[in-house]
Amino acid sequence: MKKFDRISETFSYLKEKNKSAMIAFLTAGDPTFKISLEIVKGMPARGVDIIEIGMPFSDPMADGETIQKSYKRSLMAGNNMDKTLKLISSFRKKNKTTPIVLMGYFNPIYYIGVKNFVSKAINAGADGLLIVDFPPEVDSEINKNEIKKKINFIRLATPTTNKNRLKKIIASTSGFLYYVSITGITGNEIRNVDFIRKKYMELKKSINIPFVVGFGINTPKKAMQVAEYSDGVVIGSALVREIEKCGKNHKDVANKVLNLISKYVKAIKKARIN
Repeated sequence: MKKFDRISETFSYLKEKNKSAMIAFLTAGDPTFKISLEIVKGMPARGVDIIEIGMPFSDPMADGETIQKSYKRSLMAGNNMDKTLKLISSFRKKNKTTPIVLMGYFNPIYYIGVKNFVSKAINAGADGLLIVDFPPEVDSEINKNEIKKKINFIRLATPTTNKNRLKKIIASTSGFLYYVSITGITGNEIRNVDFIRKKYMELKKSINIPFVVGFGINTPKKAMQVAEYSDGVVIGSALVREIEKCGKNHKDVANKVLNLISKYVKAIKKARIN
């Protein structure tokens, strides 16, 4: 376990309770820095176990229209990488326990410099990195800078991931493994929960770290169904869509998102892992 490893501590606690983690995704700076900070600060009190922060990027190829629009709103509002990290450091002033994972694409990180970026992310209070377009085959930059010793590096697995590739992914993963429940982009919905459960359980046999499910979980009912077998459930597009629905009228948007989070938390915490 890494020093001050909030992610491992959170999953250990939930395992004792036989509960799945509620992982909430929010794009930094969407719709404004002030509102996104208000939402992030309010998440733990609503029952969120791990917070996933999207780093806005102009070409988010793995994301659907909902997340793409959130990145555009954030960038149009003047958000950048420095402000994304400021969001975390501002949150950390009062919350020292809730894990935060930064999720995004490699291009902005490469521009800053991998070593420099990781140092800034750790200093801000981040616990993990999930770089969508950075497969284990191009790990040399990470290994060279011994990044894995400093921060959890989270990987993605999909329904099409075979056992051989899974071994390679696991070897370069810490914190938790993120299972993409659909073969597609964010925002698409899960149509067959039983199929996802079967595929997940097959892969789970080879995993010795927490294994969470994300993409396509767009109702509290589906969240509860997934929570009955997974170590964690990621809710993203459903929350971001609530911000989008408010348009330019930002009044009470933070409270609306937090109320929606409460509904998902209630459903997830009803489930006991089988």
